[in-house]
Amino acid sequence: MKPTILHLDLDTFFVSCERLLDSRLMKRPLLVGGLGDRGVVAACSYETRRFGVHSGMSMKVARRLCPEATVIKGNAGIYMKFSDNVTEIIKESVPVFEKASVDEFYADLSGMDRFFGCYKYASEMRQRILRETGLPISFGLSQNKVVSKVATGEAKPNNQMKIDLGLEKEFLAPLHIRKLPSVGEKTYGILSNMGVTTIQTVQELPLELLESAFGLHGRTIWMRAQGLDNSPLVPFHERKSISTERTYGKDTTDMVKLETTLFAMAENLAYQLRRANKMTGCVSVKIRYSDFKTYTKQKRVPYTSADHVLVPLVKELFTSLYDRRMLIRLVGVNYSHIVGGHYQIDLFADDEKLLNLYQAMDRVRNRFGESSLMRASAMGAHSIGRGGNPFDGQPPILLAHRQQ
Repeated sequence: MKPTILHLDLDTFFVSCERLLDSRLMKRPLLVGGLGDRGVVAACSYETRRFGVHSGMSMKVARRLCPEATVIKGNAGIYMKFSDNVTEIIKESVPVFEKASVDEFYADLSGMDRFFGCYKYASEMRQRILRETGLPISFGLSQNKVVSKVATGEAKPNNQMKIDLGLEKEFLAPLHIRKLPSVGEKTYGILSNMGVTTIQTVQELPLELLESAFGLHGRTIWMRAQGLDNSPLVPFHERKSISTERTYGKDTTDMVKLETTLFAMAENLAYQLRRANKMTGCVSVKIRYSDFKTYTKQKRVPYTSADHVLVPLVKELFTSLYDRRMLIRLVGVNYSHIVGGHYQIDLFADDEKLLNLYQAMDRVRNRFGESSLMRASAMGAHSIGRGGNPFDGQPPILLAHRQQ
């Protein structure tokens, strides 16, 4: 049985959602993202792209390039609801699927040619999504995930493409090397210096040359350029870490503000662990200075989800990390090496009252929201919270108001 993998991508997803909410935005240049000088473009309409605007760029630059664009901060909660509507249709339609991100899906249609015809079935599913949600969506269909993803990109906007078995290499050959998944900015810089601009050039290079330049990643690039990929669909995303960051509107050295933010982050992430019956075995703190130099420091700990263990450790890591006495642009906290389990009381250091306190605090948060209860030391930090369960198997959403 030949494999058949479908890749679906919601076109300019955040923009499409905003246009469904307000029809006056149709066919107008639209930017979704952070509104401040440090805001980032999370999504941009096709009307803005002829001005050189693209997602991920500074909102300040985007507004200068396209001053007539309407700018909207966006709402992650609303986008998740639209995404869930599409997810439900896909879940009802296919036996196995992977939700790679809030607006991107893979589905395994292998074997369905016997009954429906995979391309016809995928076309009907796409039309159903368009009809029931109003969201434009494109798809690519081929024998593997990589080629299908590239085909989707070539099919956009709001269209579809099928790459027949055996024609994968021929399809990829004339495309720019940046269109190949796994070729980022740094990799492209090296390939460009080697004189590589198209996928066909990679196809013709010896595998050993790419391996010597990129190591194991070189083999991946070469295989994908040939149209070969065996990566499986992943129906459930098991989180190995959780993190949160805060970019300040104005660089600061205010220690009270910095510590308040870090305490709130540490406390909120610890609550997320306890809510999902998880514990962390490694804590790290991140600092980005005003000159964009970024530093992190981590420490392994006995598995825990207790505030009184994690909050002081975050403070300790920050104190040892912050040694340049420069203005700080961003701080972040990350818990990794996550395993399942409940926090076990330390018979030598904890008492039963402390465990009861955690349970009581978490009951309040579960009922009234994660920001309904926090320590006084964290009360100055606003909007520290995830607004969802990071362990529900869904891929993390890129917030529309995220900043550089």
